[in-house]
Amino acid sequence: MDKNKQQLLDERYMKMANIWAENSYCKRRQVGALIVKDKMIISDGYNGTPVGFENNCEDEDGETKPYVLHAEANAITKVACSHNSSLGATMYVTTSPCIECAKLIIQAGIKRVVYNQKYRRSDGCALLERAGVDVVCIDIM
Repeated sequence: MDKNKQQLLDERYMKMANIWAENSYCKRRQVGALIVKDKMIISDGYNGTPVGFENNCEDEDGETKPYVLHAEANAITKVACSHNSSLGATMYVTTSPCIECAKLIIQAGIKRVVYNQKYRRSDGCALLERAGVDVVCIDIM
């Protein structure tokens, strides 16, 4: 695929990930993720609490509860419960992955990660690059 066409697709999927992030009940930061393979969205996720838990991501002090799942983890576990495979897929995530999500991305066989905003730490992206995952930051909005 030529570079301009890929950039256009990246921008469109990233806009969709940003819209998906709006589903999050988190007040501190809303993050959305899409897993795309062969130009098809095979999974999606946003940060939030596990199924069956209250939809409040922060405690009374405004801190994120320790059991809140990141958007990447939600998308990866969702695809794991489906008949799809994330092997060789691209993940679009609104914020660069943390180290824990980077490990999940590597294990899920995702080969490309496109993000829009930098997380406060860069160790997740560094680990992805070390594992040979193509990491791309695009500026939209």
